Amino acid sequence: MAEGIDWKAARTHWSFQAPRAQALPEVKEASWPQQRIDHFVLAKLEAESLSPSPEADRRAWIRRVFFDLTGLPPVPAEVEAFLNDLRPDAHERLVDDLLGRRAFGERLASVWMNLARYGEDQAHQVGGNTSLNYPNAHLYREWVIQAFNEDLPYNEFVRKQLAIDLIEPGNNADLAALGFLGLGHKLYSRSRLDVQAEEWSEKVDTVSQAFLGLTVACARCHDHKFDPITMRDYYAMAGVFASIEMVNRKPDGKAEDGKTKAEEMDPATLHVVKESEPKNLPIYDRGDVESPGTEVPRGYLQVLSRGKPVMFKQGSGRAELAEEIVNPENPLTARVMVNRVWDLIFGKPLVSTSSNFGATGNLPSHPELLDDLAVRFVEGGWSVKKLVRELVLSATYRQSSRGSLANEQLDEANVNLWRMERKRLSIEQFRDAVLATAGTLIREGGRSIDVDDPEQSKRTVYSKVSRRELNKTLMLFDYPDANVHAERRSSSTTPTQKLFVMNSPFMLAQSKALAQRLSAMPVKSESERVVAAFELLYARQPMEHEVDFCLEYLKETGGKWARLAQALMATNEMLYVD
Repeated sequence: MAEGIDWKAARTHWSFQAPRAQALPEVKEASWPQQRIDHFVLAKLEAESLSPSPEADRRAWIRRVFFDLTGLPPVPAEVEAFLNDLRPDAHERLVDDLLGRRAFGERLASVWMNLARYGEDQAHQVGGNTSLNYPNAHLYREWVIQAFNEDLPYNEFVRKQLAIDLIEPGNNADLAALGFLGLGHKLYSRSRLDVQAEEWSEKVDTVSQAFLGLTVACARCHDHKFDPITMRDYYAMAGVFASIEMVNRKPDGKAEDGKTKAEEMDPATLHVVKESEPKNLPIYDRGDVESPGTEVPRGYLQVLSRGKPVMFKQGSGRAELAEEIVNPENPLTARVMVNRVWDLIFGKPLVSTSSNFGATGNLPSHPELLDDLAVRFVEGGWSVKKLVRELVLSATYRQSSRGSLANEQLDEANVNLWRMERKRLSIEQFRDAVLATAGTLIREGGRSIDVDDPEQSKRTVYSKVSRRELNKTLMLFDYPDANVHAERRSSSTTPTQKLFVMNSPFMLAQSKALAQRLSAMPVKSESERVVAAFELLYARQPMEHEVDFCLEYLKETGGKWARLAQALMATNEMLYVD
């Protein structure tokens, strides 16, 4: 228990130490850095006898930045405009344009949904009983998209999702933010204490991993095996969630009847939480609710408290918990978010265990860089857009994904960032790219869609996400289990993925649409039509032998452009970004 832990020693772990502002390291190639982060990257490269890769060509860079910031490919006119823009700030102008598009919020929301274990039903649903489902979960998704687009400071982003109703009681416009908690698991027999304990644990796990990068729920049955997190810590935090209720809040502020079926709910009903009677929990021996022990007050983790553990006294403690998480002195919150944004942009995080900054997590590859970014993230007003802008305008980001053999031999895993990672598109990016190039993409939000339906052409972030049975297309392309917080996506390569591209009704329909789009273009020859196809799909012009191959293929198939369009969509170049 807590009395057996040397807290002073425990707080010496790197992630429990406050991040410190860093002096810029000296570098030999002083002309290479374009942003502050480049100095840290280059200093480590030089220390390891590595050199940066050459700058990516403009076509590769624009395709890269479009997918990274919007999840969509650039259209040929945008590529040509950028190639012809010779102003010294051309890159900056384009990045600012992309940051201002709605697609930016949709891109970041597609990542946040996994961290928030976004789901619209329950894994244990029995038969046609939909009373525990979330038909209006999309209202939380829409709030997240808008928050990223408005560049809501990240500390406010956290506060609102945990306690907007307590911090700003009259702010009904942001109540949907409580979907972070309100879309959690609802189990059958919810009046039973053991069932309630499962729901508390799920919330502790999601909150601690998403915001703090700690696995606090591991201390439910025993003190954490590796980190200085005790059962007292766990039940102090669980007490916060034992003091709230998950409710379906109607527009008039009243709660829907608990037995109301999903299909009968008001379309403006929000799935949120509200305060209930504050309660402190006992420490249950081995997590068994039949064996209560010493009661602990609601509060915060001792290792992150300044001295004795912080106790919460205002209602459930949600607002106080939120304030502790976003306190500028908290050593984890800024680091964790900066690391997630770095992962989004560079394809690999600085701390590879994105939701585990504890003892079993990995050390940062660039600790000084992570600290410097975290400090400036807070000092700069917790602005996600400002952080993203710096990263994508760096010389590190501009590197080609093709590096030298000498570097490869010294650092095969690219730990030191001597080249850009070649990134595989997520299912959202891939499906959206297919729709965009086929000319069928519908730019609207709202209610969720079934992405298996070939008639549905909204962006994939608007897909219905089921905890009971995840959509087959999403699952096929590595969308994570919506029952749990997912720190990152896995990346698999399977025959069934290519079979999907070859045979699915969706891909067949989009291939025909792309063929019709290409056929309608005012070009003088089939060769020019092939060039147009490559510009649409890959943001580049084809090489001569590629044109010849496509023309020969058309000749062999009797001019069936739909088949060629499908073949071009099935290439690795369509699925990867250099």
